[in-house]
Amino acid sequence: MGKGLRFTEKWLQRALWLVAFAFAAFLVGLGSAVIGNLGDVEPELTLEQFMDPAQVARLRSEQAEAKERHAAAGLAFEQASHKHEVAQANTRTARETLDNWLATRRATARPDQDPELIGRTRALDALEAQERAALAAVQAQQQILLDADQAQRKADARWEALEAPARAAVLEAQRALELRVFLYRLALTLPLLAVAGWLFARKRKSTYWPFAWGFIFFALFAFFFELMPYLPSYGGYVRNLVGIAVTVLAGRYAIQSLQRYLARQKEAEALPDAQRRQTLRYDTVQARLGKGVCPGCERPLDLKDASLDFCPHCGIGLFDRCGCCNSRKNAFARFCFSCGTAANTALAD
Repeated sequence: MGKGLRFTEKWLQRALWLVAFAFAAFLVGLGSAVIGNLGDVEPELTLEQFMDPAQVARLRSEQAEAKERHAAAGLAFEQASHKHEVAQANTRTARETLDNWLATRRATARPDQDPELIGRTRALDALEAQERAALAAVQAQQQILLDADQAQRKADARWEALEAPARAAVLEAQRALELRVFLYRLALTLPLLAVAGWLFARKRKSTYWPFAWGFIFFALFAFFFELMPYLPSYGGYVRNLVGIAVTVLAGRYAIQSLQRYLARQKEAEALPDAQRRQTLRYDTVQARLGKGVCPGCERPLDLKDASLDFCPHCGIGLFDRCGCCNSRKNAFARFCFSCGTAANTALAD
């Protein structure tokens, strides 16, 4: 259609397409926000919603108490282990000192040092007793820590047993929630598609066609890009069923349009040449001639053939002679290209 349009009109057409895309972009932004927030309509599901509140409170308390006991036992065990290590170090130091003293005692063989030997031995015995007491404390704390660990494991096991049926219930409820939210989104997008279909059928060539096309683009984007990512696990059925329905509707519309077009063409080709010209728009004629097809029947023609004055398929006149200068010219042109004389083409604007 570009060959038949004025320069300014051509750029205005492009500007109107920009308006259509801008309108669609803003609608897409609004639709994305609405569709994305539809998930907030339903409250978020938690495991505790499907568990006995009394048992939850009791097990939570047991778990907290078991964790506190385990933490306290761990700290006490660390303290006892540290004291045992100190006692071991003291005993080891005392034993090394005693061994050195005994070596000296044997070397000097002085009987007057026997009381000191007895004292050192008793001190070593006392340190060993302290080490054994520290070891006993460590073992006791280890047992307490083991008991606390077992108690915590039992509490966790009881919690897992309580959670197991709740998980299955949450999974089932989550599926139902996904379906409800999907139906909310579907209930929003299907009317948009219906309105878009009506606009395409009735308003796509109206005065305000940029807004019609902008809404059509928005509706298609909302369905194929905003709705599809939210399809549940069984969404393939929904996608295919909707695709089948859309394909059937679009195919039915295309078939009916083709039948109506063929019927109109058949009726038009039966009319006299002058009447047929009155049904054609000037811009449409120029666009078809620019594509090398007949303006009347849209069949391909060799317009470079100088002997071709009429369409061999439908008989409509394509070229004639100017009444003023006798130049061969386009029969649909409003003025002669050679002398500028007006031609009575009877074409609609």
